[in-house]
Amino acid sequence: MSELSFEQMFEESSFKRLRTGEAVTGQVIGVKEDEIILSIAGSKSEGIITRSEFTNEPGVDLRTKVQVGDELEAKVLKVNDGEGMAAFKGLKRLKEAFENKEVLKEKVTQVMEKGLVVEVEGTRVFIPASMVSDTYDKDLSKYAGQEIEFVVTEFNPSGRRSRIIGDRKQILLEKKAAMQKELFEKIAVGQTVEGVVKNVTDFGAFIDLGGADGLLHISEMSWGRVENPKKVFKVGDKVKALIKDINGEKIALSLKFPESNPWANAAEKYAVGNVVEGKVARMTDFGAFVELEPGVDALLHVSQISREHVDKPSDVLSVGQVITAKVVDFNEADRKISLSMKALENQEAEEN
Repeated sequence: MSELSFEQMFEESSFKRLRTGEAVTGQVIGVKEDEIILSIAGSKSEGIITRSEFTNEPGVDLRTKVQVGDELEAKVLKVNDGEGMAAFKGLKRLKEAFENKEVLKEKVTQVMEKGLVVEVEGTRVFIPASMVSDTYDKDLSKYAGQEIEFVVTEFNPSGRRSRIIGDRKQILLEKKAAMQKELFEKIAVGQTVEGVVKNVTDFGAFIDLGGADGLLHISEMSWGRVENPKKVFKVGDKVKALIKDINGEKIALSLKFPESNPWANAAEKYAVGNVVEGKVARMTDFGAFVELEPGVDALLHVSQISREHVDKPSDVLSVGQVITAKVVDFNEADRKISLSMKALENQEAEEN
């Protein structure tokens, strides 16, 4: 069978006598489950397009694809009383898209282990798994039935190694690069930004800012102590954060807003002589650290726990216990506060 180039087939549109390899236009005059009958323009002949020559989708009912009256383009495979034609409207469309680097949008018709299949005007395009997304997608089933954008990166519709390959990853990367450029042009250290939690690890959370991710380190999640980021954030949470630093493409975020700094008015609240309440946060052999409020810890030395001798804090106190004590030292520069429960006992003894 002799074959014409696509250019020749597209240019030659009307012949009185059909030739093998010729591109023709026809109107659908009949549709069966497995074949289409065309009335060919410029000719008295009729052509038949079988299911296998219309689509690669197995078992498809052609009555769901075309209707009587539709106009189709086809390629003559064999001249034999009008039989033997192949629809290539899809091939023509894909060839144009390939040459023009056009972005196409079609529905995913099949999910395979190694990629996705979309169909353009009855012609299948294969998108390999590595070209589906800009990140690794282990499960492609979520794309079933979805409309996706792609570009045709390989167009070889004939021969033994017939391949029409699509690429979605390229589009996503281009969009991401454009968004990243736009983001970095408008952000600066000290600004407040909004984003969505993309991933949570033991050391922090990655926030999608729309074009780039910012890292919210565990140490920047609160003025207080955070033991486990996964107990504070989950994927999908919306977060408003402060840009602490920008280093190249790395963005460091913080939830320690200056206006909420607990040390801003600590000198007044925790002045020497004030009686305060706090919760025992952790203990050592030499004393207990008491959280007065998130971000403000004070040391209750073992010698200041009681008038009676205490060997170690755990003999008298327990983590989580709320205690009342007197502030005996306040060092704002080093952010250190010292407490004494013994001072309160002495005061009570003097009053009695």
